[in-house]
Amino acid sequence: MKRVVVTGAGAISPLGHDWPTVLQALRGLRNAVRVMHEWDCYEGLNTRLGVPVLPYALPEHYNRKVLRSMGRVAQMGTRASELALADAGLLGDPLVRSGQMGISYGSSAGSPAAIGDFGRMILGKTTEGITANTYIKMMSHTAAVNIGVFLGITGRIITTSSACASGSQGIGYAYEAVQSGRQVAMVAGGAEELDAVDAAVFDTLFATSVRNGEPALTPRPFDTARDGLVLGEGACTLVLEELEHAQGRGARILAEVIGYGTNSDGAHVTQPQSGTMAQAMRLALADAGLPPSAIGYVNAHGTATEHGDVAESAATHAVFGERIPIASLKSYMGHTLGACGALEAWMAIEMMREGWFAPNLNLQSVDPACAPLDYIRGEGRALQTDVVMSNNFAFGGINTSLIFRRWQDAR
Repeated sequence: MKRVVVTGAGAISPLGHDWPTVLQALRGLRNAVRVMHEWDCYEGLNTRLGVPVLPYALPEHYNRKVLRSMGRVAQMGTRASELALADAGLLGDPLVRSGQMGISYGSSAGSPAAIGDFGRMILGKTTEGITANTYIKMMSHTAAVNIGVFLGITGRIITTSSACASGSQGIGYAYEAVQSGRQVAMVAGGAEELDAVDAAVFDTLFATSVRNGEPALTPRPFDTARDGLVLGEGACTLVLEELEHAQGRGARILAEVIGYGTNSDGAHVTQPQSGTMAQAMRLALADAGLPPSAIGYVNAHGTATEHGDVAESAATHAVFGERIPIASLKSYMGHTLGACGALEAWMAIEMMREGWFAPNLNLQSVDPACAPLDYIRGEGRALQTDVVMSNNFAFGGINTSLIFRRWQDAR
């Protein structure tokens, strides 16, 4: 089996689009949640909170012809992928178009505006507003397809549309494709755009935070006073590459991917099951050939919903016991859905390289129903560890766990 390393990363996020900016935001200990007055027009929508990405500009080569098939989710995913290839030193490299590089990328859905165009067709019995590109913008694999067309990638394409696990499955399946020798390198990750439609999905489940007058105080993963999630948006792409190929071209290596586990609850669409969540972590550990004691930090899915937090903490405790340091980055940038698995994996890698891990924001009193874990609080924690785990759990009972190891040239 081939060894797989991360040689590039690109992101569009609510905290910044490069690691120094994101690190500054994390050290600032304040989230990016804001009141979405744009949603005031929606009768019956309870939440008014969201976390848009910071402003970003597209270069001139994103012209009208290029953009006509891209909604916002595809734009962010494509730009993040371009940035990742540049970071890896592979932008314009023959490898990209050789068939030896593929794509593994996901989002919960395509652009809601395009979905709405078809909805108006059904209600109004007219095709007015429908164009040749409406479906391309709507389809769940719009980001993956547009990335491939824009960059000319001709290898295998894996499209993951698995809600909150889309980004982590994108990375996991890319890892397996390179590990098995099927591809030399993969562009991997996920993207999602913020829209009131997504907020309404969780609003109907009474799973959104309605602290509309206190955006800085929510979401509150694992806290007694939490009242639900806040939706965010963004995109993140990692370049995964076969180790020998990366070393042969003198690439900078960010981390090694050493474990991936995924499974399904097989029980309930929206009620997470701690037993199978724990098993996903054990699958990742077995894949990495490591005992639980080797993991120095767990990046939690941590949505700030009651059932999710309780089940996840119980699963984590079942695998690691009380000792494991754990935190949720959703307390800073909200739940970015299809992007969260990739954004959080990237940030976990960078925090490992930094030797500092961000605390859970707004965690003042741990819910007694949550399992006893070493929840990182306060000013964050200086922590030297060589291995981190990043977990994500999605609607439909889809569970994922990724393990990354610090890269050391002497290894």
